Amino acid sequence: MGEPHVVSLRATRDTDLDTLFLIGHDPVAVQMAAFTAPDPDDRATFDAHWRRLMADPATDVRTVRADGEIVGSVGRWYDDGTAEVTTWIDRAHWGLGIATRAMRIFLDVLDERPVRARVAGDNAGSIRVLEHLGFEQVATEHGFANARDAEIEERVYLLR
Repeated sequence: MGEPHVVSLRATRDTDLDTLFLIGHDPVAVQMAAFTAPDPDDRATFDAHWRRLMADPATDVRTVRADGEIVGSVGRWYDDGTAEVTTWIDRAHWGLGIATRAMRIFLDVLDERPVRARVAGDNAGSIRVLEHLGFEQVATEHGFANARDAEIEERVYLLR
């Protein structure tokens, strides 16, 4: 595909779930993300999770498209009263700036700060995205990562 000309976000729809499921259970991406569902191949659990997210007025989930093709998602929810964001981009589209562009679009419409993000300590690509967007690392924690069946380092970032 090359570098996309247009990265856009839209509210996630039921019709997006088939593609998001395929993107979300790529074994390399799951391993990199680390903090995932216990069984990324469980479609019923995936659908139930996404339907809960889409129905929750306090959660904002968007489908990321690059040149009209669904390539991932971004989302915001609240943890302990602080907005927390995440993104997941199809591995076939890593390294093209899509995650950075999508998250920048998403953050531009969020009128709240601070915004927190968490990332596996060895996920260099996601760390680069967060730091490029102005997030600063504020903590290091350790938590159980389902995808690795182990406790690993998790970095906590904040955008003020």
